[in-house]
Amino acid sequence: MTTEPKRRARNRRSAKNAGTAWETATVSFLQRNGFPNAARVARSGARDKGDVTLGNAYSVVIEAKNVAQRDLAGWVAEAEVEAVNAGAEVGVVWAKRAGKSDPGESYVILKGSAFVKLLRLGDTTH
Repeated sequence: MTTEPKRRARNRRSAKNAGTAWETATVSFLQRNGFPNAARVARSGARDKGDVTLGNAYSVVIEAKNVAQRDLAGWVAEAEVEAVNAGAEVGVVWAKRAGKSDPGESYVILKGSAFVKLLRLGDTTH
């Protein structure tokens, strides 16, 4: 009989390192997939502007999450505040999927109204 090794709880430093690694992986994924201006955003304290930007051509802010505990409503609210802080139209959450290291296999979370706004940003007929 085999038993799974117990996961160690993250401390503040390991959580910060995991978050930074996930942000970096997300930026690399975006750059490899046609968004060369994707970049990590410098921390700005209470007026946080998200974790990842796609550059000035895109009015989107990404809040990257690499945590075990899910808080979708809280995360989306955070992304929306950060979008306002950054002057962006849409804030989304890019959440790491358990057991997957590829950002392309992760989840992008946003409200339905934000999804419609995002679609309209790329639609020249509206």
